[in-house]
Amino acid sequence: MKMRAAVCVRPGGPEVLEVREVPVPAVRPGWSLVDVRGAGMNRSELRTRQGHSPTVTFPRVLGIECVGVLAESTDPALAEGTTVAAVMGELGRQFDGGYAEYALVPNALLMPVETTLPWPVLAALPETFMTAQGALDTLGLQPGDRLLIRGGTSSVGMAAASLAAAQGVETAATTRRASKAAALTTDHAVVDDGSSVAAGVRAFWPSGPDHVLDLVGASTAVDSLNLVRRGGTVCVAGSLSGWVIPDLEPIATIPSGTKLTAFHSDTVRGNAAVLRRIVAAVESGGCPSHLDRVFALDDIVAAHRAMEADAGTGKFVVVP
Repeated sequence: MKMRAAVCVRPGGPEVLEVREVPVPAVRPGWSLVDVRGAGMNRSELRTRQGHSPTVTFPRVLGIECVGVLAESTDPALAEGTTVAAVMGELGRQFDGGYAEYALVPNALLMPVETTLPWPVLAALPETFMTAQGALDTLGLQPGDRLLIRGGTSSVGMAAASLAAAQGVETAATTRRASKAAALTTDHAVVDDGSSVAAGVRAFWPSGPDHVLDLVGASTAVDSLNLVRRGGTVCVAGSLSGWVIPDLEPIATIPSGTKLTAFHSDTVRGNAAVLRRIVAAVESGGCPSHLDRVFALDDIVAAHRAMEADAGTGKFVVVP
């Protein structure tokens, strides 16, 4: 039995993604076959495609998340036909991922969910919203707190803003493009044009934010530590600018009493309860999905080009 998949044949530009006919993965104990109906796209896949993931070997079907229906289940608790989502746990890295018609997934990653949401909307939620919720939980937000989101027009940034607002938190967000500022749903917007983000933020929060959720990462984390109020918290949960902070000197860099932490979405893999909460919030209209656009599998090269050009505001989804 054959299926279509977008195979990353080697590290390189978007053109190294080739849609091919390949065998459907054979089910084995502890793993189940998902009939994929949609896969959210993530910048980590872009970086893997570019060759920045040394543990990933090629050829590889990328895609660290997917949603769909169980086509063949080895989990006695999950019947065939169950709607499921899966995210992280080396999906699309150590084994083939969601850019395909079928994905073979470890049972521990499967998250069953009942929903009336269309497949592309459901596909926009798992990685993005579970990362956002996990990062906000790591920060320990309280109603009335002030939260700055750096990288606010990324899919995780937009999800975090919606979730924080629902908790009664005052929010602000940065974007590098003035043309995208109107898409921010935060209380305040700051255009990060390479000058002083601090000046823009302190115009409305003179003492700085209580918390910073830094989705830009390596290039802005140190600046975020100097921007947050003394004793506040910076959580790095994104890698839009890369994964490494060169020459970090903790004692010299982190102001006394200020906290630097991080969140990785692998922490919430397999947590169906968190996903169900998010799905219920989107179904009720209380939280937008921030789905930007949907690409067909055949358009995966164009999708990666758009992601690499930072052409979206929100989440890209690919459907087989």
